[in-house]
Amino acid sequence: MNTKLYVGNLSFDTTENDLQDLFSQHGPVSEVNLITDRMNGRSRGFAFVTMSTPEGAQAAISALAGQQIGGRALTVNEARPREEGGGGGGGGGGGRGPRGPRRENSRY
Repeated sequence: MNTKLYVGNLSFDTTENDLQDLFSQHGPVSEVNLITDRMNGRSRGFAFVTMSTPEGAQAAISALAGQQIGGRALTVNEARPREEGGGGGGGGGGGRGPRGPRRENSRY
């Protein structure tokens, strides 16, 4: 059973190959996904690493959480499941709410 890990506080110079090499020391890695900015392609400083076994995932968390890599202390923990509904957004605006319709030039 695969276990997906969140890896945060990465140096912007870290590559997927760096993460593959680092995490494979603790167990088999099935996937590495370094998150990049859509506009410029640069790393956003976090990634998801999928370990092939729960034992490998626990070993990686124990060994790497707080470890200094590239001058930064890594955050490593089990990734939370993605929330349904697409996330983001909110807002709405529009309408005048409880004050009623707007009156144009009401100077009487």
